[in-house]
Amino acid sequence: MAVQAEKSDNRETFLSELEVLKRRFESMKPELEVTLRDPAMNVEGYVVVWNTGISEGGPLEYSGKGGTRITDTLSLDEVKMLARTMALKNAAAGLPLGGSKAGMKANSSVEGFEAQYRRFVSLCKPFLHENGGIFGGFGFDIGARPEMPHWACDELGSRRSFTGKPVDMGGTDYDREGIAGLGVAIAGKTLIECAGEEVVGKRFAVQGLGAMGAAVFRYFTEYGGQLSALGDPKFGGSWRFENGVSEDLKQALITMDADTAKALIEAEGTQISDSPEHVLYEPVDILFPCAIQGVIRDDNVHKLQARYITEGANQPITADTYPMLQERGIPTVPDFIANPGGIIAAFVELTSASEDKVKEAKELTISKISQNVRDMMALAENYDVEPVHAGMHLALNRIFGL
Repeated sequence: MAVQAEKSDNRETFLSELEVLKRRFESMKPELEVTLRDPAMNVEGYVVVWNTGISEGGPLEYSGKGGTRITDTLSLDEVKMLARTMALKNAAAGLPLGGSKAGMKANSSVEGFEAQYRRFVSLCKPFLHENGGIFGGFGFDIGARPEMPHWACDELGSRRSFTGKPVDMGGTDYDREGIAGLGVAIAGKTLIECAGEEVVGKRFAVQGLGAMGAAVFRYFTEYGGQLSALGDPKFGGSWRFENGVSEDLKQALITMDADTAKALIEAEGTQISDSPEHVLYEPVDILFPCAIQGVIRDDNVHKLQARYITEGANQPITADTYPMLQERGIPTVPDFIANPGGIIAAFVELTSASEDKVKEAKELTISKISQNVRDMMALAENYDVEPVHAGMHLALNRIFGL
């Protein structure tokens, strides 16, 4: 009884400390928020840097970094929310780098967009870290086009302020290399190993076979996992694979050859449902939700049969559902611990002189994320708290230098 009481007291102390940290984080204001306009060219964009203190003493001292979002409904408030999220994610990754986000209110597929984008990049010049500012630079996000690093670097006369560039431009090409998905796969692998199990032979399910899901499939399969089910609307819903998948289907999924993959899925799999949601309820060892936010909720969490969950998408589990997963004994790695591989690769791209930045980015992703998952699970066990609370505690302590 005394041991249980002590553990309960420790839990309450931990959660109280976490609430103080969360309130402190929520009260923070961005260090930079600016709206950039050129009415003559119909250009409107935003740059927000949330925090820079965490980068003190690092190779990108006093800067924040994140991607560049481009949608025709983008607002300054959305960019502020995304910059705040990047502050948490960068800290959770263990990087000496603040959080930032930039974006344009535009349609990147229309004619004349290149001129608009170049103008936006030019307007951002005074705020860039390479020019003495605190904005770490541009990157890929929703609305990105593969030409953008060429346009931005040409406009700047420099390659130091765009990340995700092709390898021949000195970049890591982290989208093509699937480095964010590598991070999610290693997070899942580490979660299983923390429970004293091996990954080889573990059955897994993936919801969403876009860039993230395809990379998770690729790397978790390389670690010895066996695909048991997938769900994606472009493949007609949810499918089960009793005997794994063929090498041809593996390659089609990895390369995102949707037409070939669809034909092979229909030949090799059994359709569970025409809804991609039903893959969430398959009896697998580990589930990777890599599609959209809010797919695991209080009204469907009881249907889950996975033994472990690792988040690939941003916030695929609603906040009020984590305690229910804890009650059911389903350990879960939250997105901000599992999926910062892209920003880790960006950090390498901006700071490394290596001739093989892709290799270095992958190695750092594996090292950082596996250690963070181990640290998170140790805290969760020691204080009898949900892993998401343990992960948040780690990240916020790093932001405030505690």
